[in-house]
Amino acid sequence: MQRRITVFGSSVVDLMSRAPYLPAPAETVKGSFFMQSPGGKGFNQAIAARKAGGDVAMITKLGRDSLAEIPRKAMREADLSEEYLFFSDSVPTGTALIMVDEATGQNAIVIVPGACSTITDDDIAAVSDQIIHSDYLLLQLEINQDANEKAAALAKQHGVKVIVNTAPYQPVSDDFLRGVYLVTPNEVEAEALTGIPVTDKESADRAAEAFFAKGVQNVLITLGARGVYLNADGVSEIIPAYRVNAIDTTGAGDAFNGGLLAALSEGKSLHDAALFANALAALSVQRLGTTASMPLRAEIDAFLRDK
Repeated sequence: MQRRITVFGSSVVDLMSRAPYLPAPAETVKGSFFMQSPGGKGFNQAIAARKAGGDVAMITKLGRDSLAEIPRKAMREADLSEEYLFFSDSVPTGTALIMVDEATGQNAIVIVPGACSTITDDDIAAVSDQIIHSDYLLLQLEINQDANEKAAALAKQHGVKVIVNTAPYQPVSDDFLRGVYLVTPNEVEAEALTGIPVTDKESADRAAEAFFAKGVQNVLITLGARGVYLNADGVSEIIPAYRVNAIDTTGAGDAFNGGLLAALSEGKSLHDAALFANALAALSVQRLGTTASMPLRAEIDAFLRDK
């Protein structure tokens, strides 16, 4: 069964601890909490989109180890099909070591992509029908980039709208970005990709123009607590974030991208989809964890009704 939206990307297991503050180099800090949960940018975004009501296919790769059962269990609980999972016999499931400052909610993360960095041409060929029959394909930069490039080229060739969340940052070719429907960097990634520091709307406009020169159709730059910058159809704006008491910002960008994808698949404009995604992200940062923090559609709708 083909699904309307496809997330092609990473799946790792998050090993998250909370402490009074983040340690300095060579420092050991006694933590107060530990949690093991499914994560990875691609996986987080797929779960967020699915819980928000999206008809989602998640394409990723796991190891044949005990850690693989953690994302698989989460997929079953979210009613997210496992039919597009691949498995490596030689490389373990990826992991992310996450430290969270319990006073500020800020985090530091080290990711080891593992199996999801070994997606092959044969893997892509096996899911090509799903990719080319999607309305949208969402990519990140947390898997092997050659796989991203092949999936993007296949999607573009068949008129699928490709969204690239440029995280975690790595250099990418202009050919990869050419023809992309939407890029969703944060300020740091936008500067790395365009050479333009994004500090206000004027500088964001210049960064957007640099993306347009690379062949990108629309630009959205996430600005943290300030909201998001959107440049689409010749109109640029900053859409403010909702003010909430954040306790864990881990996965906030993934929550936003998953919500954006779900909203776009329902026919919402980029502006309205960004409002919806802001709400999803605002709810997620008020909870611990990544996939566990993603809200259900009823919660998002209730949040928006109260605004």
